[in-house]
Amino acid sequence: MKKTYELVVFDWDGTLMDSEAHIVTSMQRTLKDLDLPVLAREKIRDIIGLGLREAILRLLPDCDDDVLLAIIERYRYHFFTDDPCEPFAGAEQVLQHLHEAGYLLAVATGKGRRGLDRVLQSTGFSQYFAETRCADETHSKPHPQMLLDIMDILDVDAKRTLMVGDTEYDLEMANAARTAAVGVDYGVHTRERLMACSPLACLSSITELPEWLVNEINTA
Repeated sequence: MKKTYELVVFDWDGTLMDSEAHIVTSMQRTLKDLDLPVLAREKIRDIIGLGLREAILRLLPDCDDDVLLAIIERYRYHFFTDDPCEPFAGAEQVLQHLHEAGYLLAVATGKGRRGLDRVLQSTGFSQYFAETRCADETHSKPHPQMLLDIMDILDVDAKRTLMVGDTEYDLEMANAARTAAVGVDYGVHTRERLMACSPLACLSSITELPEWLVNEINTA
């Protein structure tokens, strides 16, 4: 039976990796080190999914280039010095299942290349992905360029591509690229925010994705 989708593209932080607390703590420590106002957890978690530069400018829109660069450098220090993040339960099993079922898998993330490559190596997940794109290689979400690049490289059109993510930035990117999208509500943004972007579904566990894909085949 022909699959509805050939390519499944995953966001990383908040979708496959439980990294919210580490990102928030790293940013709060950075702001404290630089004698800047330490922002509340809720404000910082809201920008998870954007590229680092874009996230900082959304948090501190009036900061100049020198401050921006200082924040980037110090944040990376904290993030890479201690990285306790773990994949969500069942994430690897889902990737392995979809890979063995013949889906092309990819990552489109707000992480930088250094960070993604490091965590792909530490988790062993790199074996599952045909392509990856990071925010420091192209436009940050919600711009569609990451998805467009992945589809172009893998030669899969938008109608055969599914984006999976936990933020409205993921779903807005999918809408702009004219791909299908599924939200997951266990990450950063609420189900209500995700549903406002009109995904095909909103799942409460990554482990629900294989069954959802099977149901899509059966109802196509």
